[in-house]
Amino acid sequence: MLYFLDILVDAKDLSLDELWDLWEKEADAAAGAKEAGLLVSVYKVVGQRRVVAIMNAESHDQLDQIIMAGLPMSDYLVIKEITPIRDYADFTADLKRRWK
Repeated sequence: MLYFLDILVDAKDLSLDELWDLWEKEADAAAGAKEAGLLVSVYKVVGQRRVVAIMNAESHDQLDQIIMAGLPMSDYLVIKEITPIRDYADFTADLKRRWK
């Protein structure tokens, strides 16, 4: 299942050096997730401690496990939005068949 995520990073009591060190670990984890096909795409919003991403998780449970405890920055993430999405090509195919 595909999900759109809008995530804020709340640095809380981290120094800038601690934040950048942790974010570097997060970036490495993102690269591994992308290589594994779990992370479809990810973007850092300019001028903000905010990331938007498309993830491909097997279930809501898997996504919850990843967000709650599977990321280096789990304790510092504020999830603003999680929305299930679908590939537009699949929607187009349904549209052309008129949902039959």
